[in-house]
Amino acid sequence: MKCPYCNAFDTKVIDSRPADENSSIRRRRQCEKCKKRFTTYEKLETMPLMVIKKDRTRETYERSKIEDGVIRSCHKRPVSIEQINAMIDEIENQVFNMEVKEVETSEIGELVMEKLKDLDEVAYVRFASVYREFKDVNTFMEELGKLLKNK
Repeated sequence: MKCPYCNAFDTKVIDSRPADENSSIRRRRQCEKCKKRFTTYEKLETMPLMVIKKDRTRETYERSKIEDGVIRSCHKRPVSIEQINAMIDEIENQVFNMEVKEVETSEIGELVMEKLKDLDEVAYVRFASVYREFKDVNTFMEELGKLLKNK
């Protein structure tokens, strides 16, 4: 670490402790050359997860977009906000455990549909109708047929 006073590179750590609710480390340092003390903070640098949309544009991942879609599909259904949050936590864990920098919305959408199917079938069909962009009643009936066949 370079001394901010004399620009010497020879510094030593005197004290280290957690800072910002354990999200960073505060270090007290002393320059070996000029003997002045200074403080540094170390923080984990994370790369944001990028989402590749259908039109191939990219944007940063936002949990709220999944929440909005799931809450809308669960409207007036016997599904609690705790169940929704737990489901979204599971989806996020799966996405972040992929350890990729970019993920397609289709992958996230399929994970949401998989979890919704177990949570509430009506919510699943509502989400699928928007996500899969059903064009007519036949496509809607095909999805219902798949759902009934897997029971």
